[in-house]
This record gives sequence, C-alpha cells and structure tokens, in this order.
Amino acid sequence: MKIDLITILTGDAPKLSKFYREVLGFSVVQNSGKYVELANTPVRFAICERPIMTQATGHKSYREKPSGQSFELAFMLDSPAEVDAKYAEIIANGATPVKAPATMPWGMHTAFFADPDGNIHELFCHPK
Repeated sequence: MKIDLITILTGDAPKLSKFYREVLGFSVVQNSGKYVELANTPVRFAICERPIMTQATGHKSYREKPSGQSFELAFMLDSPAEVDAKYAEIIANGATPVKAPATMPWGMHTAFFADPDGNIHELFCHPK
C-alpha cells in the first residue's frame, strides 16, 4: 500500500487552486470547478470543496468548520539559496509569510508560508 493522492479540502476550490497555480506554479491536470487535480509526481495532489466529500461519503465531519492546523505540505529544494529565493518569490506573488528562511537547530534550512485558506506549508532543504 502507498499514498497516491493528497487532497486539500476547501470552501472555494477556484480561489485555492488559483493560488497553487499562480503562486506556487502547479499546472492543472483536471478541473471540474469544485475539484481540481494538479500535476505532481509521484503523489497526485488535488483541491476539493468540502460539500463534494460530504456527498460522496455522507460523513458529517466534512460539514464541520475546520479549526487549527491539521496538515502541512513540505516542498523540498536543493539548497539554502533556493529556499531563500523561492520564499521571496512566493511571498512577492501573494503567499502569506509565516516564518522567514532560517537554519534550524537540527540543520535543515526552512521557511514557512500560508495559502489563502490559512494552511501553513514549508519550504526546506536537507543539510549538506
């Protein structure tokens, strides 16, 4: 068994997918309006409106208002300079800054930003 798809749930798929396309540079593989799959390998990546999942599963949790940070996407880059440059680029293009690039005590160089729904994500590189 392996993870094949990660889906971000939202109340506004067009708005959130626009951010992932225009700010982070993902291209669209499939777009049905309320479900958008973005090109990413080997794990597929999608954005889906909560009512679609409520309808598909009948589970009440998809109707509940989300609260707090429940996941993070971590984007690996090759060097601290790439982390710094990508952070500056995406902040200039509309991402919300959370923590500027810094080398962590465990050696990874990281930066944190948020998407329009407030989900906090990470840019990082492994120590050399």
